[in-house]
Amino acid sequence: MEENRSENEKGMWKLSVDGSSCLTGSGAGLVLTSPDGWTLEYALRFKFKATNNEAEWEALIAGLTIAKHLEVQRIEASSDSHLVVGLANGEYEAREELMAKYLAHFQGMKSAFKNLRIVKVPRAENVRADQLSKLATTDDLEKNQTVLVDYLERPTISQAEVMDIDDPQEPNWMTPFVIWLRDGVLPEDPAEARKLVYRANRFQFRDGILYKRSFSFPWLRCLNPSEADYALREVMKEFVGITLGAGLCLINC
Repeated sequence: MEENRSENEKGMWKLSVDGSSCLTGSGAGLVLTSPDGWTLEYALRFKFKATNNEAEWEALIAGLTIAKHLEVQRIEASSDSHLVVGLANGEYEAREELMAKYLAHFQGMKSAFKNLRIVKVPRAENVRADQLSKLATTDDLEKNQTVLVDYLERPTISQAEVMDIDDPQEPNWMTPFVIWLRDGVLPEDPAEARKLVYRANRFQFRDGILYKRSFSFPWLRCLNPSEADYALREVMKEFVGITLGAGLCLINC
């Protein structure tokens, strides 16, 4: 039994998550550890109100999203939330609409991993993630130099609703690449088929996502029209914020 457990632990990443909700705000703390012992600590502040249960879900989803971007295949995520772990493992039924939406989002992420375990741990064994989640709700967050800090503008489930504007069956520029790489089907026109095969050398389709190789980065995720529009609006909001901030700084000087 010990040998089997040891084999199962090989290549297994560890993720500890915790969510926090209090009068000063809401946030999440994440600790991601590689099989070699490399550790990433992350504090995520929410720019929206969240209950404790919502914060716990956001923490788990954020941690798994980071792991997915790092192309982690085997991961054990631990949380001290009875509800979130119970829902994730199918032990509890989601009776509230928001919990059902979070559960559905989590279920959609599972296919990105070959091996995903969600385990319940006592709060005493989740100390660092708990500290990070509380740090995310304080004014000291900006002063911290050792922890990665980020902000979540809106709940993950509302982002999913925004992103699902397009009918996934509606053809767009990605459709020929997906059909070729996933199904092996080429356009009927020989010239178009040759052009597609040539261009597809720089594309890859995996886990339901189309990627393109670039010169400066290994792989970039391709966006459909609604995703591209959403991403552009988010970038413009950041740009405007930075520009206004710089303008105010110049005025004050």
